[in-house]
Amino acid sequence: MSEWLQCIANKHRFPIDEIRYTCDHDGDLLEVERDHLIDRNSFDDRSTSHAPIDQSGVWRFREGVLNVDRAITHPEGGTRLYERNGIFFKHEGENPTGSFKDRGMTVAVTQAVRLKATAVACASTGNTSSSLAAYAAQAGLKAIVFVPAGKISSGKLAQTLAYGATCLAIRGDFDAAMRLVREACARFNIYLVNSINPFRIEGQKTIVWEILQDLQWDAPDWIVVPAGNLGNTSAFGKALREAHKRGWIARVPRLASIQACGANPFYRSFSEGFATRHTVTAETIATAIRIGDPVSHDKAVAAIRDTNGIVEEVTDDELMSAKRTIDGMGIGCEPASATTLAGVQKLRAKGVMKDGERIVCVLTGHILKDPEANFRAEKVLEIDATLDAVEQRLMGS
Repeated sequence: MSEWLQCIANKHRFPIDEIRYTCDHDGDLLEVERDHLIDRNSFDDRSTSHAPIDQSGVWRFREGVLNVDRAITHPEGGTRLYERNGIFFKHEGENPTGSFKDRGMTVAVTQAVRLKATAVACASTGNTSSSLAAYAAQAGLKAIVFVPAGKISSGKLAQTLAYGATCLAIRGDFDAAMRLVREACARFNIYLVNSINPFRIEGQKTIVWEILQDLQWDAPDWIVVPAGNLGNTSAFGKALREAHKRGWIARVPRLASIQACGANPFYRSFSEGFATRHTVTAETIATAIRIGDPVSHDKAVAAIRDTNGIVEEVTDDELMSAKRTIDGMGIGCEPASATTLAGVQKLRAKGVMKDGERIVCVLTGHILKDPEANFRAEKVLEIDATLDAVEQRLMGS
């Protein structure tokens, strides 16, 4: 079995055991490619295996991710697919550190160990840093995370510090942190594990493959995903291309990539037919997607085109309303995840999504990832410790 890195633009190939993130010739992004055929039946067989590597919802698909016998795994994946009011919700907040990032991180950190790296780093709005810190701790690697100062939720920062990472708070936004971490990794020989790393994308592909497996390989009409740095949009497009090419599914679902209005560079580009790559100064309550210059833009464009997909934007009020709906279903999610339901509501109103279509919304983070967003003071009723006080409150007086 052969695997290699390949430039998405000029198709130039590089060995898989070299540390590189972009093409030497033109600076374009790289993808992992392979030449072996994969039978999906082995994935289904492994779902009942007791071997630790098979219990991972990532490494169950290893021939299509990174063909290894040993992995740095918690294990991750195996998240539930809920159905509420005719919509499916794939809850990636059920991963070990509470977000989808664990799927990509297990692969990136496994590759870091294979390459004999001693330190790993990322820029993050919180979920990537939490995941990196946990997997680096398991692997015995030094972890360094670059976060925008004052713009990371307390829950995510607490996780990152608890797992033992060195946390550098940058006076600037995520995009400034991303530029700095790339420079630091190059200068200090640190392995970079943001989604510019092609192995992250390979792990995140398995969200889609597990959805298809959950649905017994009967593809839905739509898969809806929050859009920030665009790693998931890129990964989902690649996962669907590969699944269809290998005959695992009869047709390709459409992707809907949803951004917050205050952090909407991809939506702006889509609205112009991708004629221009936009950047913005990002500001939104959805901290996980508060990104103005997404590094995976080019891969995400291919994903939208290949799936006849769409990009939509929602306001903070719209996504928070959708979050309250998801929370009220007993599922719960962080604000960025709720862009999916808000996007579905908007696209249905426009007639883009039709009644009777099967829709899967991917919830990317746990409800406690951003605890500040959950506090609603009007719902906390302070009373005296008496039955009369309880009765008065329950009767609405």
